Amino acid sequence: MSAQTAVQAAGGTAASPLLPNLLERCHVGLNAAETIVESARRAVTARVTSGGKIEARAFDNAQFAAHGFAWLATYATALAQLLAWAERLNETARFGETEALILQIGFGEYLAQLGGGFPMSQGEIVRPADLGLSAADLRPLEAVTDLISSGNTADARAALAGHIADGNFGEAALDDESLAIIRDQFHAFAEAHREDAHQWHLKDALIPIDVIEQLAEMGVFGLTVPEDFGGSGLGKLAMCVVTEELSRGYIGLGSLGTRSEIAAELIRLGGTEAQKSKWLPKLASGEILPTAVFTEPNTGSDLGSLRTRAVKDGDVYKVTGNKTWITHAARSDVMTLLARTDPNSTDYRGLSMFIAEKPRGTEQNPFPAPGMKGGEIPVLGYRGMKEYELSFDGFEVKAENLLGGAEGEGFKQLMATFESARIQTAARAVGVAQCAMELGLKYARERIQFGKPIYAFPRISGKLAWMAVETMIARQLSYFAAREKDSDRRCDIPAGMAKLLAARCAWSNADNALQIHGGNGYAQEYPISRVLCDARILNIFEGAAEIQAQVVARGLLSGRN
Repeated sequence: MSAQTAVQAAGGTAASPLLPNLLERCHVGLNAAETIVESARRAVTARVTSGGKIEARAFDNAQFAAHGFAWLATYATALAQLLAWAERLNETARFGETEALILQIGFGEYLAQLGGGFPMSQGEIVRPADLGLSAADLRPLEAVTDLISSGNTADARAALAGHIADGNFGEAALDDESLAIIRDQFHAFAEAHREDAHQWHLKDALIPIDVIEQLAEMGVFGLTVPEDFGGSGLGKLAMCVVTEELSRGYIGLGSLGTRSEIAAELIRLGGTEAQKSKWLPKLASGEILPTAVFTEPNTGSDLGSLRTRAVKDGDVYKVTGNKTWITHAARSDVMTLLARTDPNSTDYRGLSMFIAEKPRGTEQNPFPAPGMKGGEIPVLGYRGMKEYELSFDGFEVKAENLLGGAEGEGFKQLMATFESARIQTAARAVGVAQCAMELGLKYARERIQFGKPIYAFPRISGKLAWMAVETMIARQLSYFAAREKDSDRRCDIPAGMAKLLAARCAWSNADNALQIHGGNGYAQEYPISRVLCDARILNIFEGAAEIQAQVVARGLLSGRN
């Protein structure tokens, strides 16, 4: 058997074919990647701008190139964060062979893709020529031909497979004892509910309320709420750690905090002092459960075209219209509701945000509020909170619950939350990717074929080795976006990059882990079948992959870093 006997029949550690001076070689590789990004930026900018500004029609016509550039820049940023991770470990004598192999394979593969072509999705491969890059523009890669040719080899993957065989996927380098304690606490909680989660999925059942109450007691809903308002006052990095560990157990657990994060961020950033004092403590404690009510039929990501209207009538607004893809709507107590308050407007400037109270529904009567009806949308995965269509006909919202007390600010208020929401979604994707990898590894080590565990075969162990590499890359990119947010720096570009890469990684890991399971993976009794369905939504919600690429491309091509 080749490739160092495929980690010596799935138990031992193959010899590690590490390149000499690896960190230095990766620095050279990163410089090459960043030089190519700048060449691509100039080439694509020339195609989409006029008079120094992005021209909308030209940008649309060159969308494949523009979005390809976003992915190219994402790769370079991801490599920068992977190298920064390795250097932090190296400085504290924690940079072992596992981490070195992750670094080498990651750099070798991504640099090879930059020079030859990389996937935006299945069937969408971006070639250098698509970005206007010539052979001369790719010449910086000649300085790291050793890293490209010897980085991601069969022997390197076999060696890494030997290291991860016991579940050691590399040091995350949180470098914060309190975060490590938090991670372990939520890791244990997720482990305790793994089996239950699969039953919730199979029965298409809501996550039990007692589980939500346990998470509330653990502080999930108030993680980033300031201490003055009853929260923990932690940052987005802590949010990533908690979300990743919960999503590793079940995406529904990791997603329970999403709506609270969005609602709290909306109120913290855009609410009046009275609104903050009233609502933030209740959100933080889990006393009330919120849901986000933004999307409408046929609007998708085009929120500026929303038609649901809110008309002021004395001390209330009366809401009329339809919403869709509303998560956890029946069980929620309050909605962050986006509606049009200026009937003469046709774009985002006429939208307002409301903190709309509603009674919590029951299984028998999910939507008991006057003027409000709803119906469940059956879905493939992501089932623990359920999805709904809602219709409003004169539904009343107190005028005092107009967010910020001023009309026409809704779209701007919502935009201010997108960075946090996308970072949180990237963390969910990393957790799902980790879950898929662990399921694939467990099955590969236990499944015996032709007298040996299938992990002994290079096509199996190699898949899992690459999962470990790209999951770590996605994790470090997500942590980077969170740290940028915690430092009060604008981070819509890093957040978009993190969601782009992490969502693709989650889907890739789930698909490959199911392939490792073979026919059993297609059976609903095996959890990987659920994880595949759960992973698929990550490229769609909180801004589809195409929207993320649009945000990243427009930001970078307009001169922002």
